[in-house]
Amino acid sequence: MIGKPAQRLRLNLRQLEVFVAIAREGSSRAAAERVARSQSAASSALAELEAVLGVQLFDRLGRRLILNENGRALLPSAAALLDQAAETESLFDTASNHSAPLRLAASLTIGEYLLPDLLARWKQQQPNSRVRMAIGNTSEVIASIVGHDADVGFIEGSQTHADLQVQAWMQDELVIVAAPGHPLAGRTATTRQLGAATWILRELGSGTRQATDQWLLDHLGTLNVEFELESTESIKQLAMAGAGLACLSRHTVAAALAQGSLVEVRTRLPAARRRLSIVVGRGRQPGRAAQAFIGHCLQMQPG
Repeated sequence: MIGKPAQRLRLNLRQLEVFVAIAREGSSRAAAERVARSQSAASSALAELEAVLGVQLFDRLGRRLILNENGRALLPSAAALLDQAAETESLFDTASNHSAPLRLAASLTIGEYLLPDLLARWKQQQPNSRVRMAIGNTSEVIASIVGHDADVGFIEGSQTHADLQVQAWMQDELVIVAAPGHPLAGRTATTRQLGAATWILRELGSGTRQATDQWLLDHLGTLNVEFELESTESIKQLAMAGAGLACLSRHTVAAALAQGSLVEVRTRLPAARRRLSIVVGRGRQPGRAAQAFIGHCLQMQPG
């Protein structure tokens, strides 16, 4: 019995590439630059895609193109197809070292203090692999995954997004630290003393700041925050110089505590523990390299 002929595909990767780029950039002009096409070619590709599907994918607001309900429904599968196509193209490029790199996005705590050791061991196991890692605060990592600019993300705390799949990874602990000469060093600080102290904290939007606010504000009511910095190292240096108290991940201050350049301030507050998580885009199937690296991270703890 002769089977039915295969249905002819009306979609093509060029159309989907332009659609995802417009969804990310918000205009056909910016999307055209992203995918190295002319603006007219990008506009035509979008028009063809909408004609094939029989629906509009964007709301037109002046020159801006805003994803509508149809576009939001298409975006995860379109991005996944493009990822799979890129992986297919790289199958035979391993020998010439042109395979697509694994794209990671990580919060500062994880990217600067936990992942380097794991990446070094990964490279030993996968000598032909290439990795690109962007480091930012948790909000930026989430935006990178949702915007399809990274394959795997690593975030701190409870912050999330409807377009993410979140997998618990490991536990972390926040600690209050100060210079050895700080008035609260070497003693158990009261809530009154903590509330009156000068604080050096991470910026709003970071996972560490979110966890710090949840922990300290619940018990102190208010904080005298005189420094807000995007760099963990800068916060540590300011604290070492005696500028105030800092609240950071134990992972980030372990070496300074061991060396004695910082000391942990004892309190009667309950321990502040938070979850570190691995995130990928909802509805997207991670490529083989991404799946393998996630498995690597789940099996091995940072050294």
